[in-house]
Amino acid sequence: MVLGGSLGSYLSVNLSFGFGVTMGVHVAGKISGAHMNAAVTFTSCALGHMSWKKFPVYVLGQFLGSFLAAATIYCLFYTAIINYSGGHLTVTGPVATANIFATYLPDHMTLWRGFLDEVIVTGMLQLCLSAITDEENNPALQGTQALVIGILVVIIGSSLGMNSGYAINPSRDLPPRFFTFIAGWGTQVFRAKNWWWVPVVAPPLGAYLGGIIYLVFVSSTIPRKPQTLENPVEYEDHKIRTLPKTMAPQTMTSALTHVSVSPHNRPSIQPGPPLSDSIYIERF
Repeated sequence: MVLGGSLGSYLSVNLSFGFGVTMGVHVAGKISGAHMNAAVTFTSCALGHMSWKKFPVYVLGQFLGSFLAAATIYCLFYTAIINYSGGHLTVTGPVATANIFATYLPDHMTLWRGFLDEVIVTGMLQLCLSAITDEENNPALQGTQALVIGILVVIIGSSLGMNSGYAINPSRDLPPRFFTFIAGWGTQVFRAKNWWWVPVVAPPLGAYLGGIIYLVFVSSTIPRKPQTLENPVEYEDHKIRTLPKTMAPQTMTSALTHVSVSPHNRPSIQPGPPLSDSIYIERF
């Protein structure tokens, strides 16, 4: 925007946003599950997929990373921002630049329509994320999850992001907004249409509803494969029986006694050797 229309477009913004998410998933996927969205993190905890103990830690990391990212963009494009705005950092108007860092409602949107827009868009994000990562459904191929999630963000932004700027993530809206407040845009970043709280409240609500919808209408209808043993015979061969530990080893003793044997009743089987030693029951 600040570099001129010929150097960027709405589509390029969405492509950059989506593939930026892809890179984030690749970087942090094996560390934290690539939790970059506070709304998704909240839903994971609310649905029992993750412990609530991790929630404040993850959100703190997200907020810190987003704040530093806003500071980095400001430093890199400072001269372009000042040149475009004529040195006046404004939130609204023809040369407003605050919307580089956070979302703001356009003139044709009301506050509550924007709230509903954020709920629906974030709900669609969470529903699709659940499908992409559900091993019982039709998940993305191993190793392609990051790319598919990035494409999902591009699709949502390109098709539904025009109304409210599709914050869909408190962590990517509130910290940069706070940075612009410090960097010179002033209190107007919180006063413009009283919008600042909507990207904080609406996305978690939408993500939770999207997760519930997936569980109730999709996940619960997926046929589950019965769990059977691969080789029952082999399993039976390896079964081990044990006696209770409270039972002491029992002994069995036997000794020969003198028996009178006559030629008429002598058995055909020769008597065995004397059993003078104790025999212990083998514990299996």
